[in-house]
Amino acid sequence: MTGAGRAAGTRRLAVAGAAVLLLALGLVALTVVRPSSASSGTASTAARSAPADGSVDAGFARDMSVHHQQAVEMSFIVRDRTDDEDVRRLAYDIINTQANQRGMMLGWLEAWGLPKSSAVPPMRWMGHTFTPHDGALMPGMATDTQLDALRAAKGEQAEILYLRLMTAHHTAGAEMARAAGDAATTEVIRNLATGMARGQRSEIALMADMLRERGAKP
Repeated sequence: MTGAGRAAGTRRLAVAGAAVLLLALGLVALTVVRPSSASSGTASTAARSAPADGSVDAGFARDMSVHHQQAVEMSFIVRDRTDDEDVRRLAYDIINTQANQRGMMLGWLEAWGLPKSSAVPPMRWMGHTFTPHDGALMPGMATDTQLDALRAAKGEQAEILYLRLMTAHHTAGAEMARAAGDAATTEVIRNLATGMARGQRSEIALMADMLRERGAKP
């Protein structure tokens, strides 16, 4: 890959990273401002406004928290397997953004008085059925075998595997977010999910460019 190609990739990553950071900051501000009305009201008012345990809102918050947890895990792995600045910067952005979003979703579940986990199969809130296999609990999630391969890889091999796994991860995550953005009843989930889908689609395009720069396909 030429120096110009790397430089172009760095510029694209910087722009995408700034956009994701601004989105995350906006969502944090939203959670600080919007829930204040609930905290200032009575407990009974908060209970009436909380979504049901079997709602799209609760299902999305639980499933996407698990989905995000693996994205953060994969990003920590690749950060230690390559010295490439672009890939490490992308991994850092994903760690920070998705850990922040996961914290918000778990916080909302707690505020709603709902459990953070459920015996209901994943994706039921989307009307889907998914059979977990080899550690992959939902669509797009890497299997244990794939995670072991990522841990064993180094340098460009690790970069390519990470970008491919994260592309699949984001593709499924963006579809989940789109569904929640359309069907959720709470404004906080609709806003988060809509922004999440937009941000992940942007990173999918960025990762496709990064793979091409490395002579690989998604």
